[in-house]
Amino acid sequence: MGRSSKDKRDVYYRLAKEEGWRARSAFKLLQIDDEFHLFGDHVSKVVDLCAAPGSWSQVLAKKIYFARPETERHQAKIVAVDLQAMAPLPGIIQMQGDITQLSTAQKIVAHFEGDQADLVVCDGAPDVTGLHDIDEYIQAQLLLAALNITTHVLKTGGTFVAKIFRGRDVTLLTDQLRLFFPEVTIAKPKASRNSSIEAFVVCRNYEPPPGYVPTMINPLLDHTYTDFNQLTGPNRFIVPFIACGDLSAYDSDASYALDEDYQYHPPTEAPINPPYQTALARSGRSESEHVAKIAADLEQTQLTES
Repeated sequence: MGRSSKDKRDVYYRLAKEEGWRARSAFKLLQIDDEFHLFGDHVSKVVDLCAAPGSWSQVLAKKIYFARPETERHQAKIVAVDLQAMAPLPGIIQMQGDITQLSTAQKIVAHFEGDQADLVVCDGAPDVTGLHDIDEYIQAQLLLAALNITTHVLKTGGTFVAKIFRGRDVTLLTDQLRLFFPEVTIAKPKASRNSSIEAFVVCRNYEPPPGYVPTMINPLLDHTYTDFNQLTGPNRFIVPFIACGDLSAYDSDASYALDEDYQYHPPTEAPINPPYQTALARSGRSESEHVAKIAADLEQTQLTES
């Protein structure tokens, strides 16, 4: 989000700041919900994997926890899991843990008092390198790790939503998901840029294979085959693709003129210790002194070059 000025002008970036969402990705989950109706009355126990900084947890709290009467909110339990610490959110049970560890799955189920989740979501993604093959491979492993822990905590008939990179070997991933979910769809919200290979896989009606025992020991991905495009017939599934988002929604890649009566709204959650202020504090100078030093350094540089 801090890479270039295009991100700063993005309509969803501005809306997220004004409405108090921790990241623009909140709109992706909202648009997926508009299309697939994830948050029905039957959904009361939810797990948010790779939750930091917490925008999806905010959506879950709004749609599941705060949507209930105050006397019934204790029935809703939302567990947010991430390796990093996250600022507290009302209605969210936060947990630091590794989603590849069995102990993490056991702690999640313990929060549900032995019950299992109705919905598991995961917006996790690696720090992209720009090397697409590597990025797609790491994302695939992260998705399978999320699926692995989901088999421990999701109840039969539940729903799983996760980020996926639509790369060359995406067929293998969707085939793995179809082993556990009879209904698999790839969704592309309008809040997700067209230039990005990012999409979201929506898996519904969880039904593990007969006799399957969840385990964290063996990976679900089998590397026996290398060219998955050779699969034909029933062994190669064509996964439906849906571009989701309300017809009146903004397009992430489009530019929109501000209305004449537009008024600036400051962020609901102001930044904590802005980097510029932190740099000033460390230097021990006031802002005017800092600007004067920059001007002096620039003048000295120009004299040296001349």
